[in-house]
Amino acid sequence: MKPIFTDEQLVTQLSEGSKSAFGEIYERYWYKLFCISYHQIGSKEEAEELVHDLFESVWKRKNESSIGHLSSYLVIALKHLITNHIKSKITWRKYQEYILLNKMQEISSTEENIQFNDLSEAIDRAMKKLPEKTSRIFQLSRFENQSVKNIAKELHISEKAVEYHITRSLKVLKDNLSIYHTDN
Repeated sequence: MKPIFTDEQLVTQLSEGSKSAFGEIYERYWYKLFCISYHQIGSKEEAEELVHDLFESVWKRKNESSIGHLSSYLVIALKHLITNHIKSKITWRKYQEYILLNKMQEISSTEENIQFNDLSEAIDRAMKKLPEKTSRIFQLSRFENQSVKNIAKELHISEKAVEYHITRSLKVLKDNLSIYHTDN
């Protein structure tokens, strides 16, 4: 028959390096600690791992720690491990969400850049189809934001002529860029 030791006796023997005292503590508290861990974590594997980590820590620190009340000590130490585990999972999840969000923004930005570059090239091709004067008037109007009056004055033509060239440019661009048009 195996002698029955109190928690205090087991702690004393543990601090002296007794493997049998450690084994007795393990047998006495493993299931209780596992249940607490499992209730908090919800994963059998993670709960077992946390309890294992706790007992590993108890063994490694057997000479350092002064354990007053074994049951309370084990439960409190496990609660700290559980808290750290949960914080670690939250941090990891936030990190993964951050990486995913950045990747999505990067993909979106890349797609937008490609679309912008395609559209810019299509506009350049369409502009080259226009007569030089019509193209110049359109550039002054749309890219340099000059008024019809200022363009007419600068090129020494009537405002009606400027409006004609802008209208002509817009028609050519609309015809050549119809594939880029959306209903949004």
